[in-house]
Amino acid sequence: MKYTVETILLGVGAFLALVGAGFAEDRFFAAHMWVLFFALFGGTIVLMRRVDFRPAISGHAPQRQEYFDEVVKYGVIATVFWGAVGFLVGVVVALQLAFPDLNIEPWFNFGRVRPLHTSAVIFAFGGNALIATSLYVVQRTSRARLFGGNLGWFVFWGYQLFIVLAATGYLLGITQGREYAEPEWYVDLWLTIVWVAYLIVFLGTILVRKEPHIYVANWFYLAFIVTIALLHIVNNLAVPVSFLGSKSYSAFAGVQDALTQWWYGHNAVGFFLTAGFLAMMYYFIPKQVNRPVYSYRLSIIHFWSLIFMYIWAGPHHLHYTALPDWAQTLGMVFSVMLWMPSWGGMINGLMTLSGAWDKVRTDPIVRMMVMAVAFYGMATFEGPMMSIKTVNSLSHYTDWTIGHVHSGALGWNGLITFGAIYYLVPKLWNRERLYSLRMVNWHFWLATLGIVVYAATMWVAGIQQGLMWREYDDQGFLVYSFAESVAAMLPYYVMRAAGGALFFAGALIMAFNVTMTILGRVRDEASILDAAALPAAAE
Repeated sequence: MKYTVETILLGVGAFLALVGAGFAEDRFFAAHMWVLFFALFGGTIVLMRRVDFRPAISGHAPQRQEYFDEVVKYGVIATVFWGAVGFLVGVVVALQLAFPDLNIEPWFNFGRVRPLHTSAVIFAFGGNALIATSLYVVQRTSRARLFGGNLGWFVFWGYQLFIVLAATGYLLGITQGREYAEPEWYVDLWLTIVWVAYLIVFLGTILVRKEPHIYVANWFYLAFIVTIALLHIVNNLAVPVSFLGSKSYSAFAGVQDALTQWWYGHNAVGFFLTAGFLAMMYYFIPKQVNRPVYSYRLSIIHFWSLIFMYIWAGPHHLHYTALPDWAQTLGMVFSVMLWMPSWGGMINGLMTLSGAWDKVRTDPIVRMMVMAVAFYGMATFEGPMMSIKTVNSLSHYTDWTIGHVHSGALGWNGLITFGAIYYLVPKLWNRERLYSLRMVNWHFWLATLGIVVYAATMWVAGIQQGLMWREYDDQGFLVYSFAESVAAMLPYYVMRAAGGALFFAGALIMAFNVTMTILGRVRDEASILDAAALPAAAE
């Protein structure tokens, strides 16, 4: 009987969660056990409805598809959903900084909502995008069905459960209270189990591949999966106080904790937000423009140099702290060296359009992907520059860092993900094209304008902050108090919220466009479709 084993396991898990809620030693742990119970109980009901208790009828077995794309479909939908949620929370956070009265105690104050926004955008939106696209790409480039059968469903739903537990934990205040406000020990443990399953599914598909060559995108995906597992385990080493309580103590303290945090933090950027999304670039840009990668040799050099150098760059976040000076300098040197392989990847992505540059004018999806690579190039120049100690002495702790982070996260990660979604949706649901290409164009301009307004505003705000904090009078006293520097930020914070709102509006347009495409609707756009066909007609 199909789904029977999975149903039993979910039922047992729901029962254990109910027991945990009843015997919990604190209300936070009990709250999460109730979340877990309802999630597992709902899953049990869904699977029970899918169990076929009738004997199998010979000759009527369902036809097995070549690729396991159902889980990819769910992943795309989850990416769009969590993206809209994360961007909305980001706008709320920006407004809270501009208008402090919007802080609602205790669950919706800035201290709890900010990590919710960060994790929703990075791990919910970005994580689902990486899982969905990696499972799609590895099947096509390996010419093999996804390894592990229903293990792919476990990865998807297990990851959604992690997102819900982490999000509710942020709002309830159930975190380890460290730099990234990580979820507590039992949520980290659950993510470890899900991530190992993800590695088994991805690596297993490569091992059973029918294509002898391992395409470069799979190398980037694999580096992302393996390294994130290592980062997660080491950074979250903690000793729980009790088995039925939420409290735990980190294995690190003091400067060791700071170094471990930024070894984790910067390499999460390097492997989660860079390597994984470079895999998207190396697959979806060539597919969308129907051209091979400009230089496959350069892509291999790009891969090995990037993954070697990135792992050393974390200490540049700890300039002028208690970290030993040699470690700070080491991080700075490797950060500056990272500029070269990063721009090698950017050049490779852009030059893939050789012979197809007309598509930037006629295809809004290509335009979005090209803009993503451009933002990748800008962010990977700005990052090494900001790691230089003299520059960092002005930029650190200011909103310049916020502008840098968002130009990379929204411009690079956001736009390349949007392009991948627009490529995937018609193919996964067997549609001739997207519901509306004109809406893709609107999304592109809203997102680009939103990023530019956001980043440029924060660059100016950050430089002003840094200059105000280091301004001394003739007597050697500070000219401005910290409160005065905060008050000076009001117009910049309002502009930041406006830029974020534009980006969020674009995401809502994408959600509508994707929904209508899935439903099989097509908008009549003869003019824009004719324009897209002009180059081919001219040839």
